[in-house]
Amino acid sequence: MTAAWQIQATTDPEKIKRWWTDIPRANVILPTGRVFDVFDVPAAAGEMALARIAERYSEPGPTSPVGPVAVVGKQRHLFFVATRGAPEDEDEWWSCHLDCSPETIDDSPGLRWHCRDSYVVAPPSVLPAGEVSWVRAPDRTPLPDPVRVLEILSDCCEAVC
Repeated sequence: MTAAWQIQATTDPEKIKRWWTDIPRANVILPTGRVFDVFDVPAAAGEMALARIAERYSEPGPTSPVGPVAVVGKQRHLFFVATRGAPEDEDEWWSCHLDCSPETIDDSPGLRWHCRDSYVVAPPSVLPAGEVSWVRAPDRTPLPDPVRVLEILSDCCEAVC
């Protein structure tokens, strides 16, 4: 709702309910790297990955490398995965920090890994690129291991980028 969202962010249900009542079309921003990470890929790579996963796994579950997936307009897919936390070797994982360069998705069309110090916009948000909506809504299934998802997504990004 404001540029100071990181300071004003809350999990207080009453405050959130009041905000949604006052501004029902406010976007939802989820910080990454605490409970989950997000892989952000071009839509064509995301669709290819979902098709490959569907071919290999008959249904979602603990053995399937797919969790919640959102689509941003018709441009990007967001794959939610378990967080890796803070690895001892900081060079081991690439993060899409808020102060990263390039600063826009247009300048970096491939895979982006949102972990510590990053965020994603979640459904039912609306961006200039279009509406953010669920392809696979969150459920109680544990989030998949990011390394398993990364393997599939990187192959798909290489095929379409």
